[in-house]
Amino acid sequence: MIRVLVVDDSGFMRMALRRIIEAEGDLKVVGEAADGEAGVEQAAKLRPDVIAMDVEMPKLDGLEATRRIMALPDPPAVLMVSHHTRDGSATALAALDRGAVDYVCKDGDLGGVDLGMLDRELRPRLRHWAGQRAAVRPMARAAGPVRVVKAAGGCDVVVVGASTGGPDALAAFLAAAGRLPVPCVVAQHMPADLAPDLAHHLARLSGVPVGVGRAGPVLIPGEITVIPGGTDGHLARRAAGGEGGLTLRLASGPMAVHPSVDLLFQSAALVARRALGVVLTGMGRDGEQGARAMTERGMPVLAQSPASCVVAGMPGAVIESGLAVETADPAGLGRRVQALTRERVA
Repeated sequence: MIRVLVVDDSGFMRMALRRIIEAEGDLKVVGEAADGEAGVEQAAKLRPDVIAMDVEMPKLDGLEATRRIMALPDPPAVLMVSHHTRDGSATALAALDRGAVDYVCKDGDLGGVDLGMLDRELRPRLRHWAGQRAAVRPMARAAGPVRVVKAAGGCDVVVVGASTGGPDALAAFLAAAGRLPVPCVVAQHMPADLAPDLAHHLARLSGVPVGVGRAGPVLIPGEITVIPGGTDGHLARRAAGGEGGLTLRLASGPMAVHPSVDLLFQSAALVARRALGVVLTGMGRDGEQGARAMTERGMPVLAQSPASCVVAGMPGAVIESGLAVETADPAGLGRRVQALTRERVA
């Protein structure tokens, strides 16, 4: 049974969400809260698997409540359910920053609460994120020993994966890395239409050029390419035989989350001469298989230190599998990547 906490200041919405969530018998609402402050208290007391969280509430809004919940030991997944979390909205991006894993807008295309849409969308997403949370046991703050890369031996692309808490971690990483001598491609778990806002956010905070990926153009050194939300991206060569520049191809794969870090890293292992991988904060294990593929080709993968993560699942899985050659906070990883990419592939 998946245990759900509902946090919303509207009594009607709490009642409606309870009926929607419990309609098929495998999800149970174990508690309700009418403001963010009570939501944090209930999350600590009830230890739900997942939370359906409103944004605009008295005492404490849903964004700050989410940030505080993420600081709890083994925090639940938080799904924002609000009028304010439309695709591409600044609030949606802020929610991901604070640690939310996903969001659903209460309103339909014609305005007003769309209970039919919530009935279709909410249960599958709650199940999915509860499953992602259960897939990774809490990561130890002191991970096992990691190797330190003395020299990258040249690099022609940097690939980066992130999920929960990723926008701020990415901004810190990119600001510290500066303008790299190679292209950089980012897979940040996010719904469709959020990539332009994320690209603007990262460019503003990091001071480096960031754009949304398109299929076809050759990736340019010094530029950051964000894979569009809701789909997957993989690297390819413009010309056959391993020559020509790297390009991005877009197509949804079979993975449970998009854009998939595993697919991006696996493609880098196949077509790059020497890629460098970075796994940042996130819930679940996405990136572990891709990191393994890169490691088998002699391509180094760096991981964010668990203590600096909003949720340590993704980098923790890479560390525990012995695939991370170095760990650091996002800024430390950025400085290290800058150093490791200075020696270009001949």
